[in-house]
Amino acid sequence: MYKYKGKNMINVKNKKLLSGFGMAAVLMFASLVNAAPISVIDDRGSHVTLPDTAKRVASISYFAADTVIALGGKPVASTYMLKDRNPDYLLDYLSDVPEIGQRAAPNLELLADAKPDLIVAIRRYTEANAAQLNAIAPYLALSLETFSDSDRSIQLLGGLLGKSQQAAKLNADFHQDLDHFVKESEAKERVKYLFIWGGGEAPWAFYNENMTAAIITALGGENVAGSNPTPHIPDNTAFEMSLESILVANPDVIFVYDYGPDRPFESNPIWSQLNAVKKNRVYFVKDHWVESHGPIARQMVLRESAHLLYPEEFPEFNLKDEVERFLSAGLKG
Repeated sequence: MYKYKGKNMINVKNKKLLSGFGMAAVLMFASLVNAAPISVIDDRGSHVTLPDTAKRVASISYFAADTVIALGGKPVASTYMLKDRNPDYLLDYLSDVPEIGQRAAPNLELLADAKPDLIVAIRRYTEANAAQLNAIAPYLALSLETFSDSDRSIQLLGGLLGKSQQAAKLNADFHQDLDHFVKESEAKERVKYLFIWGGGEAPWAFYNENMTAAIITALGGENVAGSNPTPHIPDNTAFEMSLESILVANPDVIFVYDYGPDRPFESNPIWSQLNAVKKNRVYFVKDHWVESHGPIARQMVLRESAHLLYPEEFPEFNLKDEVERFLSAGLKG
């Protein structure tokens, strides 16, 4: 288990990448008073007001489920990434929670049946249906793209749950843990990596701004996909990268989000020429790598990616054991 209480919040190799962080962001909503009504501004710039603290949260994406579980609760409904595939990093917490469809296309009838008092969703997938969602329950839209989105979103939801201080502690603990891992990996040689969403002839590659890529880069990874060339365009943290371009960059490690068996790029002769393939350093990763903004997911990505980048420095990672330790420590705290 890794649980550290370092004195410095952030000390990373790529400080520009994570420059949006600090205690101001960690504690920005810690002063919310647990009294009615509660109002916050979401990532649409819209006011979200509740008559009292939320007690029945519906999660469109795993972010809200992750955060509610980390804060000692349970959602009343959740979408999925792949139907009939349990998100392992949430253990069995969602086993009896009603499914309301895929995160990009939730079933509004099933959502209404769950009788939520708060709906938390990824903005880009649901903003067009804001009126329909608000007709069911107050709707909190979150960007959930970049590293900076994580702390802010956890604090927003924590405030609406009446658990601002607990949410602030989750954020502070993560930054302390990140700082420790970064220090442990500072002397290591940078490892060229690529994080892709498996599917299609040309997979989608994630820029440094992506939450998971930001963690890997902070640990000493060198992302061959680079940084977003158009940061002013919202929701632009990935692009289709041809196999030819991947071969030119030739990463040492490739992380592939396992979205099912349909990965035609693996049949391309170029794939077998890649260094990562030749060295058996292609790792198929699960849902927490693309839903990494939640307090559980980001801690697991931190530990798992550290081991996969530097297996001799960081011990073998067991997802179930690490999640159980994390939740147990949180409940005791």
